Amino acid sequence: MAQAQEEKIRAFEIQKEAARQQKLSAQLDSAIYLSANGEYQAADDRFRVLLKSMRSISSDLVYHFGKNSFHLGKYKQSVDWLNKYIQLKGTSGQYSQEAVDWLKKAEAELLKEKREQSKQAAQVLSQDYDIDCGPTGKVTCPVCKGSTVIVKKGYMENTYKTCPYCKQKGFLDCDDYNLLLKGKLEPATTNR
Repeated sequence: MAQAQEEKIRAFEIQKEAARQQKLSAQLDSAIYLSANGEYQAADDRFRVLLKSMRSISSDLVYHFGKNSFHLGKYKQSVDWLNKYIQLKGTSGQYSQEAVDWLKKAEAELLKEKREQSKQAAQVLSQDYDIDCGPTGKVTCPVCKGSTVIVKKGYMENTYKTCPYCKQKGFLDCDDYNLLLKGKLEPATTNR
């Protein structure tokens, strides 16, 4: 009797897990459908629910989530997930060629994004801002690193010359430092 009861419990658990897997499969199909129809944010929401509720993530979900991330402009995320799909499936997966193609596109867009971020950072740095040098009003000379001498390493010998910016002090006052950062500090003409 006890054995029959255990078998019924096991059968019930198997049915319960099968129903859960079927529900997850239907949710994945729904997310893929939304993505295929251009509803990328809705698809992303469904993919994220699936990621939270699945014990092990299917390679199909990995591919489709990576592809959908590309459409949302989440290029870093897209690269990560598409790379994961390629690691899992190699060249034999159902979506391997498409994953490689989307990965190339995502990497190109990510590179453009990083270039744009660099340009924006350069614009901010090129603005006419002044750096606060702290309570001393001095900064170690970034040209000679405080040594007052610039060493140029040569093939046969090194050449030494006095730093033309720090006036043999090893530091710059705040005004000179800000001028140096902006490329406006004129070097002294006396060199050794």
